Amino acid sequence: MYKIMLADDEGIVIESLKRIIEKNFGESCEIRAAKTGRAVIELAEEFRPDIAFMDIQMPGINGIEAMKEIKKFNNSTIFIVMSAYDKFVYAKEAINLGVMEYLTKPANQGRIVETIEKAMKIVDGEKEKRRRDLRTKEKLETVIPIIESGLIYTILCRDDYTDEAENFKELLSIESDYGFVLVVQYGDINERGDLGNPVGASVKAQSFYLEFREIVKEFFPAIIGPAMVNQIVIFIPWDQSKMEYNERIQTIEKSRNLVRKLMRRIELNFRIGIGSVKPLDELVVSYKEAARVMRLNRGKVVHISDTVSEAGQARDFLAELEDILVQYIRRGDLGRVKGEADACFDLMEEQAEKYGTDIRTKVLSFLLRIENELFHGIRRDCDFIGGNDVLETVMGYQDTSKLRTWFLEKVTEICRNVLTSREEKSDGIISTAKSYILENYHKDISLDEVSKEADISPYYFSKLFKEEAGENFIEYLTKIRIDKAKQLLNNKELSIKEICVAVGYGDPNYFSRIFKKYSGRTPTEYREGIL
Repeated sequence: MYKIMLADDEGIVIESLKRIIEKNFGESCEIRAAKTGRAVIELAEEFRPDIAFMDIQMPGINGIEAMKEIKKFNNSTIFIVMSAYDKFVYAKEAINLGVMEYLTKPANQGRIVETIEKAMKIVDGEKEKRRRDLRTKEKLETVIPIIESGLIYTILCRDDYTDEAENFKELLSIESDYGFVLVVQYGDINERGDLGNPVGASVKAQSFYLEFREIVKEFFPAIIGPAMVNQIVIFIPWDQSKMEYNERIQTIEKSRNLVRKLMRRIELNFRIGIGSVKPLDELVVSYKEAARVMRLNRGKVVHISDTVSEAGQARDFLAELEDILVQYIRRGDLGRVKGEADACFDLMEEQAEKYGTDIRTKVLSFLLRIENELFHGIRRDCDFIGGNDVLETVMGYQDTSKLRTWFLEKVTEICRNVLTSREEKSDGIISTAKSYILENYHKDISLDEVSKEADISPYYFSKLFKEEAGENFIEYLTKIRIDKAKQLLNNKELSIKEICVAVGYGDPNYFSRIFKKYSGRTPTEYREGIL
């Protein structure tokens, strides 16, 4: 069925064209007509014609202008101009609009039929092309997820995949030599605040995976891996070898919006860990970073650069956490560390007996692993593990029960050291922020500006500031400004307006309201000593 629109202000012309079309093409055509330029545009928007016969001179909007408007919302319509005007200027403008034919009235029936047949062939060709494109797209929609999954498996499982990376880049049209990894975890939140029920979540993933892919690709030009138990690994190509601060904040915010949309559309909780930018052949490092920060933080979205206790370690990360005890030590979870350490020692003892190895060697190996994984590259001036004394102490134990007691105490001590390191790092960030506020309170400073000075994301800074300072950023800044205003109010030579500006407020009325809220008096009452 071909949709044909007739646009002419003469009813006789429309009727003649209808008879010619019906006589030669029978019921294969649906015909609609309009007599004014405005009516033609409105009809075209509703009818979406394949072919349109257009007169030039119509009441109101002329045919040339009508075609320009129609092409804005339907560029596939084939135009045939049929006009009593054979002026060159009209013909030239029609050609510029891509008109297929310019017929001068009166046109004979044979020419009209020949023109319609030509237009129909073009319509058929375009429809066939669209069908082929759709078939190709359907095939690609089936194949591309397989190729993307192949790239993710290669990143995670192969040590050297330089040659394969080039093939994947070509197949997936990846032009970048760098990228970073998101690890998306999903499940139901348990009593500890972790995402539990991995088996149930993995079953659900089979039903929402396609929708998940569509949602993620709305936010990122992503290469999406398969659903693996209760997580999905995503690779994001990146043009540069590093991500600037503002770009990092944008990535975090996009990820937070992604989590919100996923949770609206899919009945599960989601968390995202974000690794740093790496060359394609080092993406496994970005994956391990993303997986680690996601496990160690209960926030919806965490970037490796925002990990307070191990921000420096992010650049020199050696291996993914493989043991739950190390996870609890990293978290500084003293309540769980001792029990997990006891279970860990049981396993060491069991394996030592089974394979005839020395349990002392296993204890040393484990402590060295903690040394490398938790403290490599940070605070080398601090002795977390105990240095040479550990070797001498461990090898001196012949009684396994005494070695167990020492091991539990040592692991607990290490956990406390982690907490201390984290608190010192947090204190450093908050100290930097507070110093910046004290130096700049009189300016129009914002949370974004101060978080940039501290080199962490605004969301993470806001959370950390409230935890460490006991109040949010705005409350702290306001109290500093009010305290400074009180000092200045002792100088009666300064006007209220001058003091208002000096402490960072532009509106004296707003300053007065804030001052009264925090001090119980207006600035004037405070200056005059009125209670």
